[in-house]
Amino acid sequence: MDLLTNLALGFGVAFHPMNLVYCFVGVLLGTVVGVLPGLGPLATIAMLLPLTFGLEPTESLIMLAGIYYGSQYGGSTTAILVNLPGESASAVTTIDGYQMARKGRAGPALAAAAIGSFFAGTVATVLVAVTAKPLTAIALTFGPAEYFSLMVVGLISSIALASGSLVKALAMICLGLLVGLTGTDIYTGAPRFTYGQFELLDGIDFVAVAVGIYGVGEIVRNLESRSGAQALIAKITSLWPSRDDLRRMIGPSVRGTAIGSMLGVLPGGGALLSSFVAYNVEKKTSRNAAEFGHGAIEGVTAPEAANNAGAQTSFVPMLALGIPSNVVMALMIGAMIMQGIVPGPNVVVNNPELFWGLIASMWIGNAMLVVLNLPLIGLWVSLLRIPYWIMFPAIIAFCCIGVYSVSNSAFAVYTVTISGAIGYFLIKLDCEPAPFVLGFVLGPMLEEHLRRAMLISGGDPGIFVTRPISGGLLLVAAVLLVIVSRPTVARRREEVFVEDD
Repeated sequence: MDLLTNLALGFGVAFHPMNLVYCFVGVLLGTVVGVLPGLGPLATIAMLLPLTFGLEPTESLIMLAGIYYGSQYGGSTTAILVNLPGESASAVTTIDGYQMARKGRAGPALAAAAIGSFFAGTVATVLVAVTAKPLTAIALTFGPAEYFSLMVVGLISSIALASGSLVKALAMICLGLLVGLTGTDIYTGAPRFTYGQFELLDGIDFVAVAVGIYGVGEIVRNLESRSGAQALIAKITSLWPSRDDLRRMIGPSVRGTAIGSMLGVLPGGGALLSSFVAYNVEKKTSRNAAEFGHGAIEGVTAPEAANNAGAQTSFVPMLALGIPSNVVMALMIGAMIMQGIVPGPNVVVNNPELFWGLIASMWIGNAMLVVLNLPLIGLWVSLLRIPYWIMFPAIIAFCCIGVYSVSNSAFAVYTVTISGAIGYFLIKLDCEPAPFVLGFVLGPMLEEHLRRAMLISGGDPGIFVTRPISGGLLLVAAVLLVIVSRPTVARRREEVFVEDD
């Protein structure tokens, strides 16, 4: 009964006219982001963060969430029609989706992606609503030592699931932690790593760093990699799948939703990992395994269901624990901090309208995606004909104006420029920026809980292993680090992500 009361509160908030408008704007922008190859939800959320500063907290998070799960849906459109994944989580959809389009079955493939995404989104929203409150109750019993250990687990898990070299991922985490400590010491008031720049006394602007790395950095990379060739767009006839198609979609939708729901909660997991795992599972278990790679509808339904479920269940640790499960959730935490809201289990107590309104808006947003996108497929495809050299100057100008509007400081624009250059060189060096951003966001919180725990224990570090929950979490972190450090596991990680690229 308590859950129903909370959901009633959430839907009351989500159906407020302005919240509906921002939910619609979010899923619409998310779809455009997913359709246009090269942008992605990270870059778009980073670019739009400054604009949400003037919104109410609930409106801001509803719109940003809509961008995230809307992009998972929109990425399937170009994956199927053009053989170009608009978003990285849709890369696996190109395998069978484009083959279906070449056979004249682009419509059923798009419908399969829409139906699978809507089913997964509905189930994932229910799971978020059911599990978030109990996890919050558990988290309220945590002390500084438990939070420190939980963050260590999150950082180690993000290293384990990052692409490429394990050493480089670990280095990015450490670099992010160090950069996050820039500013004034929270206990002594002494400046750290400011080098005489008074603009750094409050720390490096998170929004400027995110916009630079995921906005400017990605644009420069795309300019370097684009050949200017125009993609061949498949023709769309009927959208509705046959009765046999619908029958074959049931199992993959359920299995993809289950896989995405589980992996989305894991630190470093989310939509990308979920879609690849779901496709591989379906390929091994399907009765029509021989069709995979040649236009199997299961190869479209399963990954699309998985990436949507993974995108939405990744909100669980962010809402319940204040811990980002991936870099998009780190940006969401940054948005909450900008709005003056302290991420963590107290959000459900202090801001129930935001907590439950965001959860309810996820279901509304998924319904909007189905109603909005299928009739507008022709419009989305026409966006692909816009030359990228026309788009990128406007995007960069948008980034700089947005960042400047938050702080009214030219120093923020300089930070964007430097962060963009750093992001580009990180990509060129095969160093994934995501662990850096996670370390940057978690660094100040990690330090605060570490020092609080040491104050409570009188300087005895044994508090982290003698407290049962904290010790158990550190043991999990140690086991994870040992597993991913094994040479065979490390080689397999690199092989998998080389194949994905």
